Amino acid sequence: MHFIALIANLRPQDVIDILFLTVLAYHLYIWFRGTKALKALVGLLILGIVFTVARTWGLFLTTWVFQILWQVLVILLIILFQSEIRQALERVNPLQAIGLRRVSKPEKWIPGFIQGVFSLAERKIGALIIIERGEKVEEFITEGQSVEGEPTPEFLMSIFQKESPLHDGAVLIRDGRIVQVACYLPLSPAEGLPKQWGTRHRAALGLSERCDSWVVVVSEERGEVSLAREKEMIHVADPQELSRLVLEATARPGPLKTSRQQRILSFIVHQWRAKLSTLFIVCLLWLLLAGQQDFEVTFTVPLKLKDIPTQMHLLEPANPKVQITVRGLRKDASVLSGKNVLAEIDLSTAGLGRRVFPITRDQLRLPNDRIQVIKIEPSQVECKFKETPK
Repeated sequence: MHFIALIANLRPQDVIDILFLTVLAYHLYIWFRGTKALKALVGLLILGIVFTVARTWGLFLTTWVFQILWQVLVILLIILFQSEIRQALERVNPLQAIGLRRVSKPEKWIPGFIQGVFSLAERKIGALIIIERGEKVEEFITEGQSVEGEPTPEFLMSIFQKESPLHDGAVLIRDGRIVQVACYLPLSPAEGLPKQWGTRHRAALGLSERCDSWVVVVSEERGEVSLAREKEMIHVADPQELSRLVLEATARPGPLKTSRQQRILSFIVHQWRAKLSTLFIVCLLWLLLAGQQDFEVTFTVPLKLKDIPTQMHLLEPANPKVQITVRGLRKDASVLSGKNVLAEIDLSTAGLGRRVFPITRDQLRLPNDRIQVIKIEPSQVECKFKETPK
């Protein structure tokens, strides 16, 4: 089975290739987890596997149909998921490391946001606002309509007023901008909660129990402002306190002083199921596709000198070897070695003294004819003969 041969002939470049794609696929999963784009990526993965199997098995019609549909699907995905694609490209932007990217500064949007929250409280308009921090919340929320805008008092008022079709649900703020509205959150299963808490408070507490996001709640009955964070609900008395809390929520955490062993262990343990699953899928795809790779390999085989005339004795060379470079599909070329490739020269026409014999493709015996011989070194062998003593 050529899979065993592929694994046995694994190169350092192959390990780097698999690890790089595993990291890339894992981060794509983390970025798109809980979004519609992830479902599209999974669908593309399945279609890619079907296409690869069809081409490997020689299913001509299926391969032809997939080649046509693949071009159309790529164009449709770019159109439908241009927002997610833009976000992914922004995440890998190398300018982020040197600070040449646009960053939402809290001091620019927080004052307007605080004013909008307390304006809603004064009018006793209920509101639920998620402030996303390190972890993405898409996997914990449902429904939701995509929008984009700054959390200004006017925008918040237009969303949460009772006449608005989007008022029933939560607003998601990411990097200082509103990105979704009318989101539904999981309710907290905790018992013994205050009776005056409504569905908004339970939803805010439920989300804070599942991720690190903070949720601002405006009570419709009492006109009070609260903040759910880390499985607890805090009553906010005035705009200054809320401003301080929001600044704390949006502050970037400083580097933790941990040992190298702790960082490595944390890297391995964190999301280990997702990492292991991604590695398995990438390895499986590599095994399916690597066999079709155009592969070049160099190996050394002993040169067999046969049919030496009985009246002559070979003095040189003692143990001749030849280095062969071949090219072909990896499933064929990767299994070649000195064990299954034979190089031999017929010396039946040799004479006394030194004689030179060329080494060509005809002197090689390969397991199949699909392999192309690129180079043979040395291209000839010099033999020295003397007469056999009587």
